[in-house]
Parts: sequence; structure tokens; C-alpha cells
Amino acid sequence: MTALIIDDEIQIRRLLKLALASKGYTVREAEKGTLGLQAAVFHKPDAIILDLGLPDMDGVEVLKRLREWSPVPVLILSVRDQESMKLAAFDAGADDYVTKPFSTAELLARLTAIQRRHSNDEAANLEIGPLALDPAHHAATLSGEPLKLTPTEYSMLAQLVKHAGKVVTLKQLLRAVWGPQSEQQSNYLRVYANHLRKKLEGSRLEIQNEPGIGYRLVER
Repeated sequence: MTALIIDDEIQIRRLLKLALASKGYTVREAEKGTLGLQAAVFHKPDAIILDLGLPDMDGVEVLKRLREWSPVPVLILSVRDQESMKLAAFDAGADDYVTKPFSTAELLARLTAIQRRHSNDEAANLEIGPLALDPAHHAATLSGEPLKLTPTEYSMLAQLVKHAGKVVTLKQLLRAVWGPQSEQQSNYLRVYANHLRKKLEGSRLEIQNEPGIGYRLVER
């Protein structure tokens, strides 16, 4: 698993890196909010530890931007212990909040807990008609037979199945599959929508295009 630490204090990053590495994590670091968002897109971490007092932008703003496209578990680690700050962080999408100074054992336990909750939420199978997706294993079946999908095809199809019958906007799809830096690359969607249509041929499922708006998966 990969953990991303977004904190401007090098001593904190060193301490966390040692603790996380001892539990088998690959650790990525960023000392600014902008760099942290870039690292989240590039590395796609399994969990993020986020400080609120960053030099270039507030951690709550980092979290809001992150939540526009990613459900990754986020643990806030901050010296700010005011109730209002904690509420603001949770409202922005934080999964847990630990104040500094902190116990590394407690922090690791809480990190494990939010990842477990996230995994349980993501593990439920997604189904529509003859199509079934197994998020825990990134596997798919169509009419009971394995459906071969690339990782990108799977990610896009999963978004459509989650919102079956509803239009998923171009922006939502691009952010969920390719990250927030790809919002203008709608040509990606056309290519992969065509790939998926071919793989769903012969089934009762149809990927409909709402020009300029998005895509919808329906069962005919």
C-alpha cells in the first residue's frame, strides 16, 4: 500500500515515514498543498495524512479539491484542536482527525481503521442486468462469463454502473478515471466509451452519449 504525507514539517514527515514503512507502506511526501494534490493524482495513494497548516494553501481547501475527484481515506494531522476546525475538516470530507503531538501507535491504528471502512464500502459488488463488477478484485463478468477490461476501462465502467440510468458528466468521469488535470480531455472518453460498447455487444446494456454533457449506462 502507498501512503501520502502532506505536511510542511520535515521532522513530522520523517517520523511518519519511519512508522508507516515499518507497517509495509510505500511512503510519498509533499510539503505543500499544491504538490500534495499533484502527488495524489500521480501516485494514487491508498491513504493520505494531511496537515491543515500548509505554507501555500489551507489543508481544508486541499481536502475539498481532493474530494472533487477522489474518495481516498484522509486522516487530518494538525495542531489545531478547536471544535470548529474539526467540524470544517469533517464537512470537507475528512475520515478522521488526530491532533499534534500524537502517538504513532494511535495514528497507525486510526489509519488502519479508516482504510478498513473504505475497503468495506468499496467491496460491495456493482450490478446492472447481466453485468457484475467486483471492486475488491477489479474483476467483471458479463452473463456469468469473465469480461476482460483494462484498468482504465474498468474504472470508467465502474463509474457508469455506480450511477446506472443517470448521466455521469464528462467532468465527473474525467476526474474519477484520469484525475483533475484531465478535465479538458474529453477525447479520452470517446475512445474508451467505444471500447466498452464493443465489449458489451450482444448484452442488453447500452452506453448512451448525451452530447456535451456526459454518458449514461442503461439496460434495454
